[in-house]
Amino acid sequence: MSDDEAPRGPITSRSSSRPTEPRSSGPRRDDRAAGRDAGDRAQGSVGRDHGEPGRDSSDRARWGAVLTARQVALDALTRIEQEGAYANLVVPNMVGALSDPRDRALVTELVYGTTRMRRALDLATDRYLVREPPPELRTLLRLGTYQIGYTDIPPHAAVSETVGLAPQRFRGVVNAVLRKVATGGEPVWPDDATRLSYPDWLVERFVAELGRVDALAALTRMNDAPPVTMRDDGYVQDRSSQWVAELVDAQPGDVIVDLCAAPGGKSTAMAGPGILVVAADVRPHRAQLVAANVRRLGLRDEVAVVIADGLATPLRPGSADRVLLDAPCSGLGALRRRPDARWRIQPSDIDELAVVQGRLLAAARELVRPGGTLVYSVCTLTRAESIDLDDGSWPALDAPGAPWRPVGRGARVLPQDEDTDGMTILRWRRPD
Repeated sequence: MSDDEAPRGPITSRSSSRPTEPRSSGPRRDDRAAGRDAGDRAQGSVGRDHGEPGRDSSDRARWGAVLTARQVALDALTRIEQEGAYANLVVPNMVGALSDPRDRALVTELVYGTTRMRRALDLATDRYLVREPPPELRTLLRLGTYQIGYTDIPPHAAVSETVGLAPQRFRGVVNAVLRKVATGGEPVWPDDATRLSYPDWLVERFVAELGRVDALAALTRMNDAPPVTMRDDGYVQDRSSQWVAELVDAQPGDVIVDLCAAPGGKSTAMAGPGILVVAADVRPHRAQLVAANVRRLGLRDEVAVVIADGLATPLRPGSADRVLLDAPCSGLGALRRRPDARWRIQPSDIDELAVVQGRLLAAARELVRPGGTLVYSVCTLTRAESIDLDDGSWPALDAPGAPWRPVGRGARVLPQDEDTDGMTILRWRRPD
């Protein structure tokens, strides 16, 4: 991996573009790791100065509005860091109070970015601290340091605005530390985990399973905000999820069962003339998301939504031509969508999820008719949650071509390959 592929460290290297509109679309997005019991546990359920001399009144007014956005960002970070709230739930709710899309975009950038990079940010500030700061001060320092090191906000503006957010008792230390951060040069990174801002175990696992070059490239890419990709029907869905739906290879006359269907992205992608998709989800409110998307896309005749446990569905054994099990997983291939997930997931979660995934696979096999196919997908890159679950009892279909990479008897796509979520897929045919 070349140096310019690494995330830029605080202080000396700042991104060349301003924060952009949040890359999110609410319930329409095919948010892979959300809303399922085991998956929820693993995921964590998953400027310019205003008032500066020489600036005109319109410039001061613009940055006065940004100060409000920064206050919202600070409040969101406080909830995430000190109360355990989830960034992907907190931010959409809190930005609704802001009328300017630029303010909403700034809040999203600051909260998501600060949350992702907190380990690197702490190293950048700790060299100027003599003791561990209290949580409120730590959050302020992270917010200010992120603006200095990872955005094109001028350092003097980042410092002054962050000082303005601080309680009186912290203003002196916030001012002193952030000014040193802004002028002190880039930190000496002790290791890749700190530089990239991930837990040690996660980096070590990726390196062990993917190789160092691919692991660091994947982790680097997942520090970027995801692009917005839209299907022809207007549904916003990551391209890797669209590819999974395509690889189910639905044909007219097929009955397809999507066992963990919410929020409905893959179910609606597979639907078409002469194809019946049975979209099942265990949680009523998640099934309602699927139903809402089905209605919006005009697919009520093609998609039947049912509330059903994937481990014990009411469907008749052998009744499906094709079954898709888009299983609950750790989401370690889609961390750019869940900035706080990297800090919540533990190695034990992966082991627990693998047990659940194995049970779901056993139940899914029962639904496939002889000669039918079973497709298993997860938005993670760990072997335990994917190819290690292949017991070899059914013949595997050929691995798909590029951008998929063969792995075991399945395939994976890495985040850096096509700027998508990381995804692993396995496909089998039930013997006649």
